[in-house]
Amino acid sequence: MADMHSTARPRGNAARILTIVGFVFAVLALLLNPIIFGVLGVIAGIVGAVLGDKPLGWYAAAASVVAAVISLVIISALINN
Repeated sequence: MADMHSTARPRGNAARILTIVGFVFAVLALLLNPIIFGVLGVIAGIVGAVLGDKPLGWYAAAASVVAAVISLVIISALINN
């Protein structure tokens, strides 16, 4: 059996579900509303990472931020032209 540190949390189903929801919110932030879905994606990704889905939870949070920024840039470019 692998040695785990006492502070490490094993990954559970809730952590993986929140990580997937974070990625879904990242896509919705890109397509629909960058502010609302970007923030929700960051929250879901961080909570997923804290619950034990370490690398993917942080990736979901980062993807939500990137998608929200890209969407805001696209929207501002369309409005200003």
